[in-house]
Amino acid sequence: MFVDSVTVEVEGGGGGSGAEAFRREKGVPRGGPAGGDGGKGGDVVLVADPGLTTLSDYRYGRHHRGERGRHGEGFGRTGRSGRDIRLRVPPGTIAVDDESGEVLGELLAADDRLVVAAGGRGGRGNASFASPTHRAPRRWEPGAEGERRVLRLELKLLADVGLVGEPNAGKSTLLSRVSRARPKIADYPFTTLTPNLGVVELPDFRSFVMADIPGIIEGAHDGRGLGHRFLRHVERTRALAILLPADAEDPAAVLAGLRDELASYSAGLAELPYAVVFSKMDLLPAGAGGPAVEAPGAWGTYHVSAVTGEGLKALLEGCWSQLRAARRAAGDAGDRW
Repeated sequence: MFVDSVTVEVEGGGGGSGAEAFRREKGVPRGGPAGGDGGKGGDVVLVADPGLTTLSDYRYGRHHRGERGRHGEGFGRTGRSGRDIRLRVPPGTIAVDDESGEVLGELLAADDRLVVAAGGRGGRGNASFASPTHRAPRRWEPGAEGERRVLRLELKLLADVGLVGEPNAGKSTLLSRVSRARPKIADYPFTTLTPNLGVVELPDFRSFVMADIPGIIEGAHDGRGLGHRFLRHVERTRALAILLPADAEDPAAVLAGLRDELASYSAGLAELPYAVVFSKMDLLPAGAGGPAVEAPGAWGTYHVSAVTGEGLKALLEGCWSQLRAARRAAGDAGDRW
């Protein structure tokens, strides 16, 4: 099951208390305070793990707490710090304080770390309170409690190209043809209930990630259909491929409707570079010309058939060129680009 939003309760471990102790050693007639400090409590830390693709591990395990620090001991020994709790999440996860709405941070790359609940500090032992005028203090401090918060984890998939279209536009079929992804494919609307990712491999060891987003219908930005839930996954793509079925009665209206839904959900989505892709060209009569639509802002128009393979090479090379240009414009480094 694809889970892209969960709520968990996290708490840093409490700090250990300081100790009250005095030295009793041969050759040291007056001794002195020797109570050590308590250990720090363990943190709750999010760690990005590329091997994970959903947040399903936290659907039922809601409570996570760092280990408590050990108390201080005599002879000035500091208590052992509590172990951190590491919660592994997929890259693309955002951590939000559920009560205040504050975004604590996001994890984008492998092994990114984010402390979401700090452990409490350890209390001071009586040795820390010794002074020239107070040589035998009996004062010590309890350890501080760790941070507590209700945490909302939200996943936004990281993909280079997002496939956008109405239900049954052929997105899943296209993804299965150009990658090893195996999304569910059927001849009824809303076959795709969850986003799917696939790695597209091109000659000369080039590759990029393509995402199939569940069908978008009118009103998706207000929660209709499945679009509102999954439109967030389009936000992190570098480019969009908007699919229009070749047999659509009014492709211009379909394109305008999809663009309006993207813009209504997020102004940033409307600014993403996009290509117009006429899918299901195999449904048109042999020799029939490809449909056309006015799309001044598009970086390309393609006519493809995932069944016959028509136009797929041109589409993928066009995506690659667009992605490379986007990376260069953003100043990103990377050998594969």
